[in-house]
Amino acid sequence: RDRWFAMTRLDENRAKAQLAQKAKVDVTEVTNMTIWGNHSATQYPDFYNAKIDGRAANEVIGDEEWLKGTFIQRVQQRGAAIIKARGLSSAASAANAVVDTVRSLTTDTAESDWHSVALCSKGEYGIEADLISSFPVRVRSNKAEVVSGAPINEFSRGKIDASVNELKEEREMVKELLG
Repeated sequence: RDRWFAMTRLDENRAKAQLAQKAKVDVTEVTNMTIWGNHSATQYPDFYNAKIDGRAANEVIGDEEWLKGTFIQRVQQRGAAIIKARGLSSAASAANAVVDTVRSLTTDTAESDWHSVALCSKGEYGIEADLISSFPVRVRSNKAEVVSGAPINEFSRGKIDASVNELKEEREMVKELLG
């Protein structure tokens, strides 16, 4: 279980790009972006813990309505929008996300940052143990660990719980296959 992971980096990259565009900064200025939960339309791109040039992203953006509405929806629906527009998936973006994920999992994470990856939960943030869910992660000495202590407000808790509930439903649907 310690060596298994699922990618949510494509979603993280999309979320960072949206925040950078809105703030009119380079995407490298966006850090601490977490995708919580499932790689689906319920995923939660956590703008409350994200930073832009070291400052709270929601303060830099200054538009809570946009963050809670347009931003979240764009990140959640980006893959579907690309397929609809092109008739194809965004294979190049996905390939780039693979490279980013491998780099992040094989290189120590800066103390001032983290990245998103789905791991087998050990009960962190109230997410049921053994459920595969996306978390904020740091790597130290080639070991990925869920970041502890990221603040979760009521809005974020609701979004995380909705995505985690979807993961539980999906697990139940395939339970017979898992033995």
